[in-house]
Amino acid sequence: MIVRVVEVTRLGGWRLRLRFDDDVCGELDLREVVPFEGVFARLNDPAEFDRVEIDREWGTLRWGQDLDIAPESLYLRIAGRDPLRPAA
Repeated sequence: MIVRVVEVTRLGGWRLRLRFDDDVCGELDLREVVPFEGVFARLNDPAEFDRVEIDREWGTLRWGQDLDIAPESLYLRIAGRDPLRPAA
C-alpha cells in the first residue's frame, strides 16, 4: 500500500501532527526521523522548518521545491507498521 500525507499541522519545535490518506494520524518529532545535517541542515532554522507543506501530487512533506521526505518512514513511526509490507 502506498500512503500519502494529506494533512500536516505544526505543533511547535520540530513536532508535527500528520494524517495519512488511510486516516491514520499521529504526532512525531521530525528530528527523531531525519538527522538535520547535510541537505536537511536548513531545517534547524525554525522559520525554515515552519515552511513545511504537502506535495499534493506525491503525498510527501516538502520544504520548497528541492527538499522532501517520503511518507513511508513517517507512517512507520506513527502507525508502527511498514505500509509497503502486507500485514501478517
